[in-house]
Amino acid sequence: MTIAIIEIPLLRLVLAFLPVAVVVAILFRWSLNGRLTIIALSRMLIQLLLVGYVLTFIFKVEQASVVLSVLAVMLAAASWIALGYLQQDRSKLYFKALFSIALGGGLTLLLVTQAILRLDPWFASRYMIPLAGMIFANAMNCISLASERFESETGSGKSYIDARAVAFRAALIPLTNSMLAVGIVSIPGMMTGQILAGQDALVAARYQIMVMCMVFGSAGISTAVFLSLVRSWAEQTAR
Repeated sequence: MTIAIIEIPLLRLVLAFLPVAVVVAILFRWSLNGRLTIIALSRMLIQLLLVGYVLTFIFKVEQASVVLSVLAVMLAAASWIALGYLQQDRSKLYFKALFSIALGGGLTLLLVTQAILRLDPWFASRYMIPLAGMIFANAMNCISLASERFESETGSGKSYIDARAVAFRAALIPLTNSMLAVGIVSIPGMMTGQILAGQDALVAARYQIMVMCMVFGSAGISTAVFLSLVRSWAEQTAR
């Protein structure tokens, strides 16, 4: 049985910001950086509203060139954001991050969309873009965590091999924890969305298993490639 999605009117959507306002108030009350949080919230609101309009257009057009262009923009942005903690060497390492996410994320996206889901057409935007978003975003987060930890470890005098191991392990902690907690502590976003849309829970579970595997695999591969590529940069920095 198909259950209609409950539509959220804009006035009721405003209520979702009440707990957010409490957190912002606490940040200012405790003399923390509340301004950064407000900027992040504003960007989130504007970006999600805009992406809703953009995706509506893309889904209607349904052209391979448009989908590939969107993926290229997502990949370029993810690679830049991933190096946010390395302001001084961001431009030097950008193409290493880009290559790493493109390799680990791109190959995983191809596997999922062409071998597991077997999309028809192969570029079906309703699947390709959301899945690519999950893959690139998680690879971005892992590389960000790894780069920050790697810089910290090498800065404290550890060898490249030791720093690489610590950084790789630290980068995978959030994804490992999410796999340990899934189904017990939380029902992940994609599975929740499908259940709310009326999809059979077992079908939703299969999709979520696929998503968890693709996210962990792509993020891990991308991070390992990135940490391998930055060896020369680390050795130059240490001199």
